[in-house]
Amino acid sequence: MSSQISSNLVPSHDVNTSKENRHLANFRPNFWGDIFLSSTSEMEMAAGTQQEYEELKQEVRRMLEANMDKSSQKLHIIDAVQRLGVAYHFEKEIEEALEIIYHHHCNHIEIDGDDLYTTAVRFRLLREHGFDVHCETFNKFKDKKGNFKESLIGDVKGMLELYEAAHFQLHGENLLEEALSFTTFHLKLAETTVDYPLSAQIANALKRPLRKSVPRLIARSYISIYEAYGTQDENLMKFAKLDFKI
Repeated sequence: MSSQISSNLVPSHDVNTSKENRHLANFRPNFWGDIFLSSTSEMEMAAGTQQEYEELKQEVRRMLEANMDKSSQKLHIIDAVQRLGVAYHFEKEIEEALEIIYHHHCNHIEIDGDDLYTTAVRFRLLREHGFDVHCETFNKFKDKKGNFKESLIGDVKGMLELYEAAHFQLHGENLLEEALSFTTFHLKLAETTVDYPLSAQIANALKRPLRKSVPRLIARSYISIYEAYGTQDENLMKFAKLDFKI
């Protein structure tokens, strides 16, 4: 039976002959040329905003290179730059900044007093960029029974960052598996009780966490969320919008 089916699948004519007899289309050149290969936004950039774009880029670069009182301030800037989809412009500056933060982390500077939000953002960014960080840093947020503290439930932003960090777990890191289960349950409850833009950020994270998304999709949703918080850096916001239009 199988041999009969196989024989029916074999073409009755010679393959080479079929290729030789194929008629090739000889289309005329398009009247419009390649004008539509450039989008409107690209043409507008070339006409009027290229200088502003470059100036804003330099402002963001200076932010990433600037010395700050606390490493947490630099972490939040790096996180925003990545979420807004413009990190590819500043790979060198981000790596150098994280190298310094990692050095501080290894020496336990500004670590014990850090809240859940800062601890989770630092862990995620360092691990995402290949630094050797251990998940035991989250043990301080557990109670004597080994469970995550109930007080964390009120820190929705912190739980959201712990949720994102937990997705960067390695095989056998049960602590992060517990963190993922804990945060997923409570974030689903919080999503319907908190206001926008935090509610939208939670919904996006539960649907597609950062590790499972792509920068351009993240930027598309985060630009409006970042702006709605009202604490954004104006230069970074303008640069992200211009960059996304391109």
